[in-house]
Amino acid sequence: MRFQTLAFLFAGAMLSSVLAIAAPALAADAPAAPSIAECEPGGPCAHPLPVKVVIVSLFEIGKDEGDVAGEFQLWKARRGLTQRIPFPQSFHDLYYNPETQVLGMVTGIGTARSTAATLALGLDQRFDLTQAYWLVAGIAGIDPEDASIGSVAWARYVVDGDLAHEIDAREIPSDWKSGYFPRNTKGPNDMTTKPDPSGGEIYTVNPTLEKWAFDLTKDIELPDSPAIAAERAKFTDYPHAQEAPFVLEGDTLSAMTFWHGEKLTDWANDWVRYWSGGRGDFVTSAMEDTGVMQSMTYLDNIGRADRDRVLVVRAGSNFTMPPPGVDAATYLLRENEGYAGLEAAVENLYTVGSKVVDELLGNWDRYKDATP
Repeated sequence: MRFQTLAFLFAGAMLSSVLAIAAPALAADAPAAPSIAECEPGGPCAHPLPVKVVIVSLFEIGKDEGDVAGEFQLWKARRGLTQRIPFPQSFHDLYYNPETQVLGMVTGIGTARSTAATLALGLDQRFDLTQAYWLVAGIAGIDPEDASIGSVAWARYVVDGDLAHEIDAREIPSDWKSGYFPRNTKGPNDMTTKPDPSGGEIYTVNPTLEKWAFDLTKDIELPDSPAIAAERAKFTDYPHAQEAPFVLEGDTLSAMTFWHGEKLTDWANDWVRYWSGGRGDFVTSAMEDTGVMQSMTYLDNIGRADRDRVLVVRAGSNFTMPPPGVDAATYLLRENEGYAGLEAAVENLYTVGSKVVDELLGNWDRYKDATP
């Protein structure tokens, strides 16, 4: 489950966003970047745009500006991403700031779209991405064992929750914890089979880069609000869920299914623990991150991008399970009407991510040739 991410809530909004991109209203935006205006998307380009940072957003609720903010709006507005660049080979046009050389993209929801969008950008010869840092910044479901909504987690491991064996829960043996278990194992109780990291189920974020980003941001004081305070107060058995938002390290699980509930949260913890060899800790549920990491791995293989310059940060917009006394179905259906922590998650995601972007841009001579 990734902040499982709006697969139901924003399905209609996703369609309207796609239509809005093609609409004549975009003609009011700044024209395509002049230095690549003569280049066709995906074709050869004599003067590719230099890119220092790629902001990877996964969805926008409606318009790119002027309405309820999803993941992209704040970056576009506050980072001056006004130079529109047509990107017909993907979900959403790109936006660029020629002064800071920051590029913003919206992949679209789900692993399939994030994989395609990342690969399409990496192979687009209109851009020089060889020194670019990539910040995957999205909202997420968050485990109440670890933090409250509004908290922001830097991922050390990105784990896939789709590649698996499954049988219906009504048919599982009585001693099985679930009907969902890793490939090449003998069931969910088999913890002796060693995971194969080459299968696409787990990706490790560059440890030194992740640690650098966390150390840079861990002391940021994130704002609280009555709305999220009221929501977290319901989680009486979870001390970390009752804390005000904070920055932490915690791993993310990507899955195309918007899952929810205590039992599936237990599954997510077991899943991340298994694939990370006990080193990981499930904190956030997402959809797109393994797709981005897979594409970055391929792009790195041909020198189009640097896999070691990817960071993944997620902010909790909703809990992955209900509070005590509420059943999973009721809480999930209520959450689909709007996440209590959405506004805080989007704002805090920008606050924390911007600290890293500012450091990279402000000291580019230090970071352009070597990662921190």
